Amino acid sequence: MTDSDASTLPPHVLVLFGATGDLASRKLFPGLYHLAAAGRLPEEYAVIGTGRHSPGTDDEFRDRLRSALEESVEDLDSALADDLLSRLRFQTSDADDGSDLAAAVREAEESMSADTSDVRRLLYLSIPPGAMEPMIAMLGKEGLTDRARLVVEKPFGLDLKSSRSLDAALKDVVDEDQVFRIDHFLGKEAVQNILALRFANGLFEPAWDSRSVESVQIDVPEELGLEGRGSFYESTGALRDMISTHLTQILGFVALEDPGSFDAEALRDAKAAVFGAMRPLDPERSVFGQFEGYRDEEDVDPDSDVETFVALEAWVDTDRWRGVPFLLRTGKAMAATRRTVTIRFRTPHSGIFGANVACNELVLELTDSPVVTVHLQGKLPGPDMELAGATMCLDLGTVPDADPLEAYERLILDVLRGDRALFTRADEVDRIWQVCQPLLDSPPPVQPYPQGSWGPDAALELPPGGWRLCRE
Repeated sequence: MTDSDASTLPPHVLVLFGATGDLASRKLFPGLYHLAAAGRLPEEYAVIGTGRHSPGTDDEFRDRLRSALEESVEDLDSALADDLLSRLRFQTSDADDGSDLAAAVREAEESMSADTSDVRRLLYLSIPPGAMEPMIAMLGKEGLTDRARLVVEKPFGLDLKSSRSLDAALKDVVDEDQVFRIDHFLGKEAVQNILALRFANGLFEPAWDSRSVESVQIDVPEELGLEGRGSFYESTGALRDMISTHLTQILGFVALEDPGSFDAEALRDAKAAVFGAMRPLDPERSVFGQFEGYRDEEDVDPDSDVETFVALEAWVDTDRWRGVPFLLRTGKAMAATRRTVTIRFRTPHSGIFGANVACNELVLELTDSPVVTVHLQGKLPGPDMELAGATMCLDLGTVPDADPLEAYERLILDVLRGDRALFTRADEVDRIWQVCQPLLDSPPPVQPYPQGSWGPDAALELPPGGWRLCRE
């Protein structure tokens, strides 16, 4: 059951593990500020930041977060920020001892309600994968999982075995409907717009299958390098960081059958069916790369063979998609930062214009303000029947009265409401690791590529017709 609006939300205590980290300062606390500004938080709530090391006094912690808000939020409302920060405190904790944290949570609950059973807990675990299981056990030991929704950041394990171990640790202390496995790509307006574009438009739905579609590209290159995340990347790499999470979830949204409703279970059932029909990934049709200079980065092994780039071919063996390649690519230190899905349509059978007709493409830019372009062929003005490319553009960022939410804002709000539609279910995670496991067991050789390029040469011709972004 979900709560429809802020006026119906019960009191909440929000506990943010990793509260002094980069994600918290850039996304989580600004997200809470924007939700408060829009009146979307409960009338009564408290926020407890926690971690192994104290940032100082509560006032020093608040000052630190005020600076982060000033950097992240345009036209910061000082009074609103004061109200948010006044509800905030910090309490140290670790996997071995959470007693002081548990006491702080109960104290916050008692300050809001005489009957603390009315108060819900939102426990947000923004911590490294290796720390996840012992921290979950601590939460159960201290009774903090009672009346709680538990948000788990990706990656959900590092392979099939560890993901199953993590899931078992979760099931020891909470029920599945209390777990919110967060993948912030699913909170993006543009990713959700894939469903609206397809199922609400007769122009696209009839053509959304193998009869009309030649290939699908999901392309997420990044210009940034490690940005001080050497130790994290050494333990994960691009496959675990991006392919087994973000890009595969986008594939699920593109390829699912009509779920019939936006109900959480219907949507996730449809997505799980896609993953169930995926072939295990083929190392022979995958390319791993590492940008030149990676081994010189801080906290990186000088002999590291960790991949910072992955391009691969995936297949979904359903009646709708059998025979259509899904091409996935992501990497660090590349030529551009984009989040682009390209649906490439087959060339028409008509011979009226000969063999030089270019394929139509539907291009979805997964930016904060969704942009959709359709690349068509039309007649070039003049006396002869010659073709020229034309573009039709739909810019949803210009829609009047639009009220877009940043991805983390949307997903935090959904946790408060108890809406799990945009969160990943345990069976999805398990199947995705089954699909990815061949690349973990027999990874292709890691090939170097220059910073600012499109990756190793071996990846450039993986899609039929090449990568769209390389052609622009």
